[in-house]
Formats: sequence, structure tokens, C-alpha cells
Amino acid sequence: MNICVFGASSDRLDRDYYDAARRLGELIGRGGHTLVYGGGRTGLMGACAGGVIAAGGGLVGVAPHFFDEGDVLLKEQGAFVFTETMAERKSKMEQLADAFIVLPGGVGTLEEFFEVFTLRLLGRQSGNIVLLNTCGYYDALYALIADSIEKGFTARDALALLPLCDTPEAALAAALAADEGTARGVENWAK
Repeated sequence: MNICVFGASSDRLDRDYYDAARRLGELIGRGGHTLVYGGGRTGLMGACAGGVIAAGGGLVGVAPHFFDEGDVLLKEQGAFVFTETMAERKSKMEQLADAFIVLPGGVGTLEEFFEVFTLRLLGRQSGNIVLLNTCGYYDALYALIADSIEKGFTARDALALLPLCDTPEAALAAALAADEGTARGVENWAK
């Protein structure tokens, strides 16, 4: 499978985040899967890609041309796709992916997550979407979504489409799990 991973590009995070990202990459590579990611050399993206490379797996990096300066991108490993815009980048990653794992990240990662999660809820994206909750990073986001469900803003069964996993092993297993008919999207907003 092609596993799309969204995550931080920062190189100023606690070691636990990088270790989990690298471990996820190793698992993806050992499983014979291909990592689809933002093409970055640094941060959690780079750590995950490094794990895939160490395990002999495949990579597809996707980035806009304007990121291609200095040593930002990891272009020499696997395939690389250039786009003109960030919107095209995200669209290409979505097209290439069979499933999504969201590592901790900032507003860019959250924007990517919310788009694919919304598409999943609307039945326009069939790939599983998983949050890798390293160090409890996504606890508050999960609580926010649960609160929006409780108040009627979000479909009642939305969280059934969003596993929250504490380990890379659990996250990959959830991403690879057979879809049990949820790909059609959430049908009951009020029930």
C-alpha cells in the first residue's frame, strides 16, 4: 500500500517524536509499503523517510517547486513529484495514498489532516486515516472533535473513522485494517 504520512518539518522537537516517526517509517518499509510524504529532509517527515530508507522501503516525495532550494528536500531517494502550489501538492498526495497516518505537527499538518478527514466524512476519500498520538499530542484535538459531536456540529459516528493510536505499530495496523463499509462516509449527522 501507499501510506501517506503528514507531520512536522521542525527540527526542534523532543526526541520521542522523532523516534516514533522513524519507527513508523521502519515499519512501513519492512512491510513492503511505500511512503508518500511531503518530501522534506528534516523534522518528523525526514525521520519517517529515514526509517523507510533504512528498512529498504520505497518513497514518493511530493513538494512544490518553491521548496526546492538548499537542502530542504530529500530528492535523491525514491521518486519525487514537483507541483506548482501547496494545494496541488496536497491533492497529489491524496491521489497517491491508500491510507493516511498523521504524525504530530503544526498548522500545516492540521490543515492536511482536516481536509482528508472531511473528505472521508463526506465519502470522497476511502483510505483509513489514523492519528499517531505520540506523547498524547492529539488528546486535545480528539477531545475537540468529540465535543463538536456532542454539540451537534459533527456527525455522531465521525470518531469511528479516526483511530487514535499511541504507538507506530498500532497506527500502521489501523491504517492497513480492512475498511468495514465506512468509506461511503458518515450518513447520519443527527442520530
